[in-house]
Formats: sequence, C-alpha cells, structure tokens
Amino acid sequence: MDLVGKKVLVVGSGISGIAAVKLLSTEGSEIILQDGNESLTKQEVLDKLPRSLEVTVIIGELPKEIISTIDLVVLSPGVPTDLPYILEMKKAGIPIWGEIELAYQFTKGKMAAITGTNGKTTTTALVGEIMKSYYVSVYVVGNIGIPYTEMVLNTKGGSITVAEMSSFQLETVHEFKPEVSAILNITPDHLNRHHTMENYIAAKKRIAKNQDITDTCVLNYEDEVLREMAKTLRPKVFFFSSKRELSEGIFLDNDGDFIYREDGKEEKICNIHDLKLLGTHNYENVMAAIAISAHIGVPMEAIRKAVMAFTAVEHRIEYVTEKNGVTYYNDSKGTNPDAAIKGIQAMVRPTFLIGGGYDKGSDYKEWIRSFDGKVKYLLLLGQTKEKIAAQAKECGFDRIIMVEDLKEAVKLCYMNAEPGDAVLLSPACASWGMFKNYEERGRKFKEYVNQL
Repeated sequence: MDLVGKKVLVVGSGISGIAAVKLLSTEGSEIILQDGNESLTKQEVLDKLPRSLEVTVIIGELPKEIISTIDLVVLSPGVPTDLPYILEMKKAGIPIWGEIELAYQFTKGKMAAITGTNGKTTTTALVGEIMKSYYVSVYVVGNIGIPYTEMVLNTKGGSITVAEMSSFQLETVHEFKPEVSAILNITPDHLNRHHTMENYIAAKKRIAKNQDITDTCVLNYEDEVLREMAKTLRPKVFFFSSKRELSEGIFLDNDGDFIYREDGKEEKICNIHDLKLLGTHNYENVMAAIAISAHIGVPMEAIRKAVMAFTAVEHRIEYVTEKNGVTYYNDSKGTNPDAAIKGIQAMVRPTFLIGGGYDKGSDYKEWIRSFDGKVKYLLLLGQTKEKIAAQAKECGFDRIIMVEDLKEAVKLCYMNAEPGDAVLLSPACASWGMFKNYEERGRKFKEYVNQL
C-alpha cells in the first residue's frame, strides 16, 4: 500500500504505537493516534513524540464520524482485534494491520521469525547472537522488546532481521513472509484474548501463512498440534526433537549430543554439557536456533561457537545469588503453567516456589502435578492465589502459604529455607495488576533477594 497522504489510525500509545507513528511520518501519512486509556492526557501522549510531527491525538472513544475517513488501521499488540469499532472498520473493508505488518512493508534483507507459547525469547536472543557472529547487519526485534518499526529503516539488502512474534502480533499479519519461521510449541495461553484454543493455534500458524516451497518452517516434533499442522503447511518443514531420533531434522541423542541431519548428511553440533543453559526446554530452544540459523545460511562452525558461548536470558531460570546455602532463581518469564513447569523441572534442590498473579483463564493442575516432590512450599500471591490454592488441594498438595506481595514472599522464603534448598520465582501467571510486566516483576524479585 502506498501510504503517502493516507489517513492512518494508530491504536495504542505504548512503545509499538509510538514507533509506528514515527515510521508513518516518514511516508507523509496523515496520522491519528488513539488510546482508549482515559487516565492519559493528550499532552502525555504528545510528549512521547518529536515536536515536529503533526499528529492528531484522541484519548478515549473514537468518534464515529472519523471511522469512514480512515484508509488504514495499525493496532498495537495489546489491542484486541474484536473491539466493536475495530470490527466495524474491518466490515467496511478498511485494512487492519499490526506494527509487524507495517514494518514488513519497508523491510530489506532476510527475515527469521519465531513464535511459540514458551521459549521464544531465549530462542530469538540465541538466533540473534548466532547471526551477529556471522553477519554484519543484524536486527533483533518484535516481542523481545524492540519495535520492528523502530529498526526497519536501518535494514538493507544484506541485513538479517530476527523477530520474536507473539500470537497478538500474528493476528494482524497479511503479507508478512519470513524466509525461515519457527513455532516452538503450543500449549493453552492467552485464552482470555483468543477465547478458544482453535483461535490461538490459528494465530500461531499465521507465521507461515505466506511462506512457499522456497522457505522453511522449523517445528517441534514432540508437539502433537505442530505435527498435525506440518501436514497443512506450504514451506519445507524441518523438525527438532528432544525425545527421538529423526531421519531428517535435528535431535538430541542418548549421549546428550545434538545431531543435525539434512539431505543425507549428518553432523554432531555439540553436547548439552558444552552449554551454559539448563533444562530440556532450553535444549529444544537450542535445536530450534541451530535449525533456523542453518537455513538462513550460517555455517555450522559459526553456529557451534555461538551456541556454546550463549548464556540464559534475563528472567528465564536466571541464577540470582546464594544466601546462607540457599540458591535463588528468577523465572519471572514463566507467565503460564507450561512455562512454569519448565522452571520447576530444571530445579535439582528442594524448592520454595513463588507463584500467582494475573488470571489469564489458565488451569494450574498440570503445573501442580509437575512438582514431583521437589516443592517444599508454594507461596501464592495476586489475583489467582485462591484459584491456584484450591486446585493444589484438589491435587493433594496443601503446603501453601498465602502472601500479600512479592516482598513478603521473599522474606518468608529467607526465614524458612534451609541450606541446600532453592527459592524459585516462577509464577505461572502474568504480572499485570501488580507489576507493569514480567521484567519489572523479575527485577523487583532480584532487588528484594539482594537486600536480604
């Protein structure tokens, strides 16, 4: 779409919305920036933008008479696509894009895009490091915290863009087409937004929507949903597996070696003991990253070196410190039960587990069953604490301590844990309502621990 002179409505004034406005301004679009949060003022929103930009700011509801004048809508990821006025514009034939689709219209070079319920931040960060070890111009963007729209004008013919994609971002892609895509896993999450598991799966699948036989989609063979999805995809499918040998793909053998097989050739990459990452879930992330990087054109020796040098990302089973013989781990990125299962599975000590937070409509019984005798006490906080406690008791687990906030949870762990124990923040819930995001929650946890 030619955006010159077009009237574009940008919905949401967070980092994605502001970056989208700045990009649109380079095209000479007429921009309306709307935010439904009525606690904001127009001036607060304008202060986020360069003074030279001419932008109409609307706080609260969008006036109906404006709707018919709009040529394009750009939604921030946090804005549901089923809001009544968005549905009205969609019905009127107005294109509804997300920040990712907008940026893609300007992108140059090659693209690797990564999604999945869990592991996508670690995998994206690792792919970024692998790419930077071999290519000069690399941009790591998307759900990892850097708006794609903020970086896209820097890309050129030889650039590599690595994008972490959430289901929210994928809902609004239209022409977006990466050379390599990856779906790491799919388990229930964000059902308060997507309403059904079928909708959630369909959103994830959109990462490969426009790929063709010249492209590659990397999938987890151990995920039944993805095995079925593979049968319906147009791009070449390249599997990874942590549980079985693959005739074509990358797998973890019984000795802990990563074995890569493609086109009749086999290569050992490295062993799990060569890594600085813990847990089977991270071994799956590593295999996905190797497969993605190889299909973007990075030589295996460069991949091997980068993988062995990589350390865990912040907030994902991150070692914090040891106090009085007790180790503390920050897994604030465990924002759903499946991610939190990975956190507890990585523990090798008796564990004081801190959980609870914002209710995304999840069921917690599988998480509780995964405790497997490791959890000495479960400390619960936030909106979900009563729900989790009730489900824990149904599962026969009753060593539960209710707390008011994270600071109290850390203090009680410190007072009760013994040398040889671990304290793990792995909430199985989103942070909203108590914290701005999981990053703030993780930083606060580390701050409280280091103050002990």
